[in-house]
Amino acid sequence: MRMDRMGAEGPVISGFSGGGFVVDGGAYRALVLTPVRADSWTPPSIDALGEGDVAPLLALDPQPEFLLLGTGASLVRPPAAFTQALTARGIGVEVMDSRAAARAWGMLRAEQRWIAGALYPLD
Repeated sequence: MRMDRMGAEGPVISGFSGGGFVVDGGAYRALVLTPVRADSWTPPSIDALGEGDVAPLLALDPQPEFLLLGTGASLVRPPAAFTQALTARGIGVEVMDSRAAARAWGMLRAEQRWIAGALYPLD
């Protein structure tokens, strides 16, 4: 599937490939996104996800409005402690499957929203 840039600045997910994502010509199995860059990510199992696993995203200045968390092929709730830790920092957590998160990333960045993303592989 191909997605268009829609006027967003920074990294844009343009499609899906091999269980992962195509971002500005590069392929990533799992990734973390900021408004200015995309990086490969080796996530823990979703039930072990902790605040430290997304530390670079939490260090953004200014901090992101919220973290867009794509949990793979289907929506899986992260541990309550993870969500509570980010909420205590003033960062919301929006959880959805990774395909939906990839599409939402493009729409939200086209609106110039200052967000971060962490996307698990699609399979």
